[in-house]
Amino acid sequence: MADQAPPGPTRYRFRALPLSIWMLGFVSLFMDTSSEMIHALLPVYLVGVLGTSTLMVGIIEGIAEATASITKIFSGAISDYLGRRKLLAALGYGLAAFSKPAFPLAGSVGWLMAARFIDRVGKGIRGAPRDALVADLSPPGLRGASFGLRQSLDTIGAFLGPLLAILLMWATADNFKIVFWIAVLPAFVSFGLIVFAVRDPPPSQVARMRSPLRRRELARLGTDYWLVVLVACVFTLARFSEAFLILRAQSVGLAIALVPGVLVVMNLVYAAVAAPIGLLSDHIGRIGLLVGGFLVLILADLVLGFATGIPAVAIGIALWGLHMGLTQGLLAALVADTAPVALRGTAFGMFNLTTGLALLVASVLAGALWDQLGPRATFLAGAAFTLLALIGLMPIRRHLTGGTAP
Repeated sequence: MADQAPPGPTRYRFRALPLSIWMLGFVSLFMDTSSEMIHALLPVYLVGVLGTSTLMVGIIEGIAEATASITKIFSGAISDYLGRRKLLAALGYGLAAFSKPAFPLAGSVGWLMAARFIDRVGKGIRGAPRDALVADLSPPGLRGASFGLRQSLDTIGAFLGPLLAILLMWATADNFKIVFWIAVLPAFVSFGLIVFAVRDPPPSQVARMRSPLRRRELARLGTDYWLVVLVACVFTLARFSEAFLILRAQSVGLAIALVPGVLVVMNLVYAAVAAPIGLLSDHIGRIGLLVGGFLVLILADLVLGFATGIPAVAIGIALWGLHMGLTQGLLAALVADTAPVALRGTAFGMFNLTTGLALLVASVLAGALWDQLGPRATFLAGAAFTLLALIGLMPIRRHLTGGTAP
């Protein structure tokens, strides 16, 4: 059973978190500001300017995220082998920062795919070591709060980026490339923070694994961990790329300059919910809150599937953000709860590999359903997969609750 959170007002519990956890949150904030300024406009740029199909958008997004996830398994294992997380995290943030100028320079779909690929390789390199670093630095009883805070700051960047994109698209008369160039700046701020403001825990506090990817070592991850991974994979089949939220808003008449507002609304709700939900999970447990997140996603899919105007789509997008706040930090905390300390990097890498491959399948399937049957079919399929994940979670709920997860 995880340690209990210390008593005291909520604000003091967050102040008890180490400076490096706060700095990792701001690293994520600036990188997400940069990435989402681009990501909020990229689907419209691909379809409306370069003339690609919705299926191609799904393929590009799925390959990009799967690339990140496949890379995470190796970077996570290497961080376990070295016993040092920051080096690999900084390398990943640096690669993502240096890839950003390729977006305004790209003149074809092929070049944009290459830029997106390189950017996601950087994400893959940094993801598992960074999450393992958060787990290593978390004080006893505040693991949920630590992951929730980092996720919340990350998500603040995820709504600041689209908000800036809206303002800049208005100020530049819909000049995509100028917005893409401005997005380069916060990426390099993020890289500077990870290099100069984040510290690894002392080497003595992080066990090293000589061969973290050997079958014998992977077997040490245990049943509880693999149950978390299984449920997360099925759940991810319902969580196709947010690019489809953008396209759904455009399909009911939202102006191009306001399209990034989709991610503003979603991430504003996400950011508001993630940190307090993480802290709450340290007290009442993670599984019940996770069930609530699954139910919210089913509701979001139904609203988005049957929406006929902008207000209804806005409600569905807000519900989508609520489900993200109720699930993403908790799944990361469950991985940390159920994985051995010496294999945390590998555990996060394996978790992100499997869910990333599921996201590839989900995004391609969503694009195909959209092209063949329309947006309603895409969102109803998402609701069906979420229901399947919820059904799968119920039999193992007691097992996880009685194990290492609170």
